[in-house]
Amino acid sequence: MTDEQWALIEPLLPAPHWDGRPDKHPRREAVDTIVYVVRTGCSWRQLMADFPPWQTVYWHFVRWEDQGVTRQIMDVLRQRVRKEAGREAEPSAAVLDSQSVKGAGTVGADSRGYDANKKINGRKRFVVTDTLGLLMAVMVRPASVQDRAGATTMLLGLYLSDRCRVVFTGQGFADRLVLWAWHVLGIVATPAGQRGFRVHPRR
Repeated sequence: MTDEQWALIEPLLPAPHWDGRPDKHPRREAVDTIVYVVRTGCSWRQLMADFPPWQTVYWHFVRWEDQGVTRQIMDVLRQRVRKEAGREAEPSAAVLDSQSVKGAGTVGADSRGYDANKKINGRKRFVVTDTLGLLMAVMVRPASVQDRAGATTMLLGLYLSDRCRVVFTGQGFADRLVLWAWHVLGIVATPAGQRGFRVHPRR
């Protein structure tokens, strides 16, 4: 990270020694290492010797996740980008979609499923972004989970967070989900009798 980026993130981290355990390595190096793992996809044990010991970084990562630090950092960064783009800090509209991806051989059977529509055995990720494409929420379920079932959890989370009341989705999010969401978010159904693709002003 640059000095400017670190100056933005450092105040969002928990106070040093919050659990009585002194830091053996600078926390800036720990954050840089976490970003490296996320970007490259390498395993913790495969970190190069230039980084702090993987056990130390992983210890920070797990505890920061448990404390919601990552989510707080993402919220602050998203708000900053939105302000720089001339938008309100908190979005009033969101975009919801899902994608089924093939599971690796190491993915346990209890966390994977078969998406009969896409012919994929693996997991399904549900993603909510704002209209700039900035990440707001992610949920990973077995690929066998219906779009409607996964969307209910995602939409309820948006409703409880009081962030936005307009959500744009695809045709896979329909039927009972539309009836349920109508009473919560005001989502409208596809016009009866429509064939083929067509963009609706608000769905």
